[in-house]
Amino acid sequence: MTGVDLPMFRTTARCLDALFVIAGGLLAHWMRFPAPTALADTERILIAFNCVLVLLLFPGFGVYETWRGKALAPMLGRIAAAWLVVVATALVLAFTLHRMDAVSRLWLGYATLFSGALIIASRCVMHVVLRFVRLRGMNARTVAIVGAPGFARTLLAHLKHAPQAGFKPVCVFDTSMEGDDAYGARLTRLPVLTDLEAFATKVRDEHVNEVWLALPLSEEHTIYRFTRALRNDFVNLRFIPDVRGLSLFNHEIADVVGLPTLNLSATPLSPLQMWPKLIFDRLFAALALVALAPVFVVLAIGIKLTSPGPVFFRQIRKGVDGHPFGIYKFRSMSVHKEEHGQITQATRNDARVTKLGSFMRRTSLDELPQFLNVLLGQMSVVGPRPHAVEHDDLYKDQVYGYMHRYRIKPGITGWAQVNGYRGATTKVEMMEARVKFDLFYIQNWSFWFDMKIVFITIFKGFVGRNAF
Repeated sequence: MTGVDLPMFRTTARCLDALFVIAGGLLAHWMRFPAPTALADTERILIAFNCVLVLLLFPGFGVYETWRGKALAPMLGRIAAAWLVVVATALVLAFTLHRMDAVSRLWLGYATLFSGALIIASRCVMHVVLRFVRLRGMNARTVAIVGAPGFARTLLAHLKHAPQAGFKPVCVFDTSMEGDDAYGARLTRLPVLTDLEAFATKVRDEHVNEVWLALPLSEEHTIYRFTRALRNDFVNLRFIPDVRGLSLFNHEIADVVGLPTLNLSATPLSPLQMWPKLIFDRLFAALALVALAPVFVVLAIGIKLTSPGPVFFRQIRKGVDGHPFGIYKFRSMSVHKEEHGQITQATRNDARVTKLGSFMRRTSLDELPQFLNVLLGQMSVVGPRPHAVEHDDLYKDQVYGYMHRYRIKPGITGWAQVNGYRGATTKVEMMEARVKFDLFYIQNWSFWFDMKIVFITIFKGFVGRNAF
């Protein structure tokens, strides 16, 4: 919504939400009492409470804020949470007035479901309509970008690939050439300015809606000059820090003791986001252990018959946030001792690897006991593969971002593994490539991304030419 029509939109949305509450209550009454009957007094009171509470509480949840440029799912989640709070508050009020004895629980459930569904469905329809409109260049907000050409091109590329957000770039201020001619070259068909006064004049004359300060964190002086130059103009100023040289794994703004903070390196996923992954991990691990029990028995017997020593091999690895745990594998090598602090990776035709062990390593069967680690909550089905602690000490200073892999739980399979990065890493370049895939996974995680990796692993990822 533009600055002009946003208040009207908010008023209309509030009226519609109240109407949806009434419609949901009436529809619930019709479902609960098919024969024509009037609404009971208690039902009317609860509907009235819900209407008033929607008008009072929804704004506090940010329900009527602009959705431009924001993801749909979190906003719908916010609306659902706000509606549940409204219903719970109305119930408390009705209970206080001693009106709960005459309330039909079935009607209450229907009313809560129908009203909530109508409110959420209206937002989905509005989202689709605005997306359609903005893709055709309407309902757009004009944007002027301030920054060096490199980062400016990055922002312009983002805007080009997200036309549904409704942001239209109109010009760029090149801070790397400030002080040259008022108008410099053109950047992707946009005029490039280098004089602050000319830039401010253009923003005012063309009624630009937003100015994005795409500057490094060190450019405090430049940020101050632009905020001062535009302090009397009704334009939205946004600071988009240029932190391309840093590995950001949770770059949201967080509130810490009342202070706004930009996370540069923090746990990338909230506990709420992780719940689907946690539930899937435990269920999948339990089912896998039950289904694979015969395979475990066969492999255990084979290991005991082909070489002396234990069936399982346990090694200390780092888990989430670097906490150590013992990872389980089927023993694939003959029993031997390594020098303290040294781990020798298996090589092709390694004499330590048994014949059965060679087969297990090529097919990843030696990794199956790690479902026990998943069931214990130490690992995930999908995530960056944990390396030996000695290898962590070796690569953490050689591969940039290496230790950020441990910001989430390590996994049995991962994005790197399904892309061919399995087995020993004999060169730093190989580890760099693997870490690159792991970091991409962390930065782009979703539950469906996990499902994709599991699906690929089942049909492709168990066997690899680099595993021996």
